[in-house]
Amino acid sequence: MNFYLSAVLLGLGFASLAMGIFITMRIFNIPDITTDGSFTLGGAITAVMVSSGYSPGLTLLFVFAAGALAGICTGLIHTKLKVNALLAGILVMTALYSVNLAIMGRSNIPLIDTSSVFNFTDSFMSDTSSQLLVLILFTSLLWAIISCLLKTDFGLAMRATGNNEQMIRSLGVNPQTLKIAGIGLANGLIALSGFLITQVQGFADINMGIGIVILGLGSVMIGEILLNLFKVRSITIHLLGVIAGSILFRLILAFALTIGIDALYLKLVVAVFVLIVISIPNLKKST
Repeated sequence: MNFYLSAVLLGLGFASLAMGIFITMRIFNIPDITTDGSFTLGGAITAVMVSSGYSPGLTLLFVFAAGALAGICTGLIHTKLKVNALLAGILVMTALYSVNLAIMGRSNIPLIDTSSVFNFTDSFMSDTSSQLLVLILFTSLLWAIISCLLKTDFGLAMRATGNNEQMIRSLGVNPQTLKIAGIGLANGLIALSGFLITQVQGFADINMGIGIVILGLGSVMIGEILLNLFKVRSITIHLLGVIAGSILFRLILAFALTIGIDALYLKLVVAVFVLIVISIPNLKKST
């Protein structure tokens, strides 16, 4: 039971990653590989600042700002330099590897006897219960904020840009600015996921972000499959489905480990599972 509870904790920690990928992949139709670097960037800054005695609240602000800056760089390269979005993300991700290593000073930073975002409930709750409560509150707050943002004029303009860029340009709105802001927001959320996962795991590693975009994409697709069953169109419920998809994805991976699949093949299991999830909508269309 504790094994599956740990999976739920990780699912909640990765929920902001899934919401960030939802913004880039589903709103802007941009495959943003910056994710791998910005996730690690969030973890690196968290490990360095928390181990240096800075409060988790201040660390959170720095993490979001740094992740947003990484996304803005990708957006600028894509929109201003006319570089393909996929290549722009790869370039920034590659650069972030060196940046993250420079921030950390070494490949791995353990968080031993350091304060964390979970500490304020430690006095009256167990460690696991404290993590679960804080992650639920944190994820719920992010869900409410992003849901409200996407319903504002700015959010509606972002969504319209992804659907029909020509139309939004004809209305006098600059789609390039919206793309830059949207990719920045998405990577800020992804960095926050690194902030949470680092504190859940108790360490930051330079390779913690490798392939992380697949986890986020799988979460988004699972959420969409769930919502398509009920034909839900509300953006608020859609984001809630993405969060549910993140948790369900981790539970499925936990189940794969409990039935005896070697952890050595976990990445292979993830790749195959995401392939199946992505293929389901296309197979339904062809039948």
